[in-house]
Amino acid sequence: MEPRFFSSMVNPVYASLWNKYRPAIIQLMLASEEGAQQYRLFDHEFKALAPKEKKYSFELHAYQGKSVNNVKPSIAARNLLDTLNTSRKACELMNEGRFAFKLDKEFILHISRIN
Repeated sequence: MEPRFFSSMVNPVYASLWNKYRPAIIQLMLASEEGAQQYRLFDHEFKALAPKEKKYSFELHAYQGKSVNNVKPSIAARNLLDTLNTSRKACELMNEGRFAFKLDKEFILHISRIN
């Protein structure tokens, strides 16, 4: 196994939430070869995990299991990347190409491949 499978999350606030949706996210990563994909998430799930958080939206660009943009301000984005790195299939996909994950203010997760 690659070392990143053993990475520990510093602050895994959203780890359980992302783990719940991980199979669907991986399917959308696969489908993103045909075009951008969307998945509706629920605001109450995020607010229950981090009620004091003011902003849940983020944009994460991932390649080879790492963020290629600055996601330090977003715990949700970092936890998503950590969760994806626990999946062999997600790691394979991120090794093959770049992905953009964007959670908008309406809690819709957009997934697309970046050329």
